[in-house]
Amino acid sequence: MAVLDQTVLLCVYGFFSNLRPSEPFLTAYLLGPDKNLTESQVVNEVYPVWTYSYLVLLFPIFLATDFLRYKPVLVLQATSLVVTYVMLLKVQGVLAMQLLEFFFGLATASEVAYYSYIYSVVEPKHYQRVTGYCRSMALFGSAAGSLTGQLLVSLAKAQLLHLVIITLTTAAVAFLAPWFLPMPKRSLFFHKSLEMEEKPRSTTALLEKAEDLETQLPLHSQAISTIPRSTETGSLHSGLVEVLQVLLADFLKCYRCPSLLAWSLWWALATCGYFQVINYAQALWENIRPSQDNEIYNGYVETLATLLGALAALLVGCLPVCWSVWGELALCVLSLLMALCVFAMDTLRNIWLCYSSYVLFRAIYMLLITVATYQIAASLNMQRYALVFGVNTFLALLLQSLLTVVVVDSAGLGLDVFTQFLIYGGYFVVISVVFLLAGLYKLASRRRSKQQQEQVLANGRAESQCDSPPVS
Repeated sequence: MAVLDQTVLLCVYGFFSNLRPSEPFLTAYLLGPDKNLTESQVVNEVYPVWTYSYLVLLFPIFLATDFLRYKPVLVLQATSLVVTYVMLLKVQGVLAMQLLEFFFGLATASEVAYYSYIYSVVEPKHYQRVTGYCRSMALFGSAAGSLTGQLLVSLAKAQLLHLVIITLTTAAVAFLAPWFLPMPKRSLFFHKSLEMEEKPRSTTALLEKAEDLETQLPLHSQAISTIPRSTETGSLHSGLVEVLQVLLADFLKCYRCPSLLAWSLWWALATCGYFQVINYAQALWENIRPSQDNEIYNGYVETLATLLGALAALLVGCLPVCWSVWGELALCVLSLLMALCVFAMDTLRNIWLCYSSYVLFRAIYMLLITVATYQIAASLNMQRYALVFGVNTFLALLLQSLLTVVVVDSAGLGLDVFTQFLIYGGYFVVISVVFLLAGLYKLASRRRSKQQQEQVLANGRAESQCDSPPVS
C-alpha cells in the first residue's frame, strides 16, 4: 500500500475517533435522568478511574506497541472506544461507569500507536509533514465534534442520549480504518530492519572520529546498540531485558542535560494540573449553571478552546523570545497566568467568566506545551524523542494520580469541586514559584560566568602589557 493511502487512512481514523459530540456534555449526561448518578459519585468515584487506568497501562502499552508493530494496538484502541460508548449507552450504575472509564483509559494509553505507526512506514524526511496531517485531523475532529454536539443541543433540541448514539457511530466508523493498514515490518526497539542493523557497522569509523563531539551533543547522536530479534536470541525474555537496558541507558543520558530536565519538569508538572482542570471543568460548570434548569454551551466553549489552542501553537514560531535565556522566567509568568485563570473559574461563580478563563487557560497550555515539545525534541533523535515524551507523560500521570487520590477520590479527602479548583490554582502558583527561582538562578549564573570571562580577559591583557618591552 502506498504511503499516501496509509496517511489518508490514519487521518480518517484520527478524525472520526476524535469526533465525539457527547464529550462536552458527559457530566450533564451522567447526572441526568439517563444515568441518574450523583455529583459525588461522578466526581469522586467514577472519573478518578480514568487517571489510574491511564497510568497503569501507559508503559505496558508502550512496549506492546513496539513489540506488536503498531497495528494491533491501533485496533485495540478502536475497539476500546467502541466498547466505551456501547457501555455509556447501555449500562447503569457506578461500577459499570468505572469499568467504562477503564476502557477509556486503555484507549487513551493506546494513542501512542496512532502517532508511532507512520514513522515505521515513511521516510524520515516526511515525518514532520505527515505528523502535521495526522495531528491536524485529530484536532479538527475534536473541534468538529464539540461544535456538532452544541448545535444539535441548541438548535435541534437533541437529547444527550442522541449525542452518545452519534458518538458511538463515529467510533464504529473509526474502528474500520486500522484493519486496512498493512502490518509494518520494523519497529523502534524489538523489530529492527536489516538496514538499521547494518548501519552502525558502516558508520563505526565516523562515530569514532566524532567521539569528542558526542560529549558536546550527547542527546542528538543515534543509539548504536541494536536489539536482536527474538528468533536470533532464542528468547523473548532476553530481548525484553535488552530493550529495558537500552531505555534505561538513554534515560540517564537524556536527563543529564539541564535544559531538557527543566522543560521536562514543567511538562510533567503542568500536564498534571492541566488534566485535572479539564477533567473536572464540566462538574464545575454544572455547579455554576445546572444543565437541568438552563441551556449550557459547553460545546461552543470546547470548540473555541481547541481552535485557539491550535492557533496558539502555530504562533510559537512568531514569538520573539529567546527561550534558551528567558525560558524559565516565561514559564513562571505564564504558569502564574494559568493559576489566575483557575482561581477565576473557582471564585467568580459566573458562567461566562468561567468559560472565558477556561479558554484562556487551555490556550496558554497549548502555547507552552508546543514550546516545550520543540525545546526537548530539538536535540533528540526519534528513539529518544519517544522515550523522553513517554517518561514525561508517565510522571505527569503519576503526579495526577497522587493528586487525585488525596484531593478527589472518595478514599481520600473527597473534596467538593470548588475546593478542588482552589487547590489546582495553588498548584499552578507553586509551579510559577519553582520556575521563578530557576530563572533567577540561571540569570545569576550567566552573569557570574560573564564576569569571570571578563576578568580572565582583563588579566590576560594586563599580563601581555607587563611582558611587552618598554617603549624607547
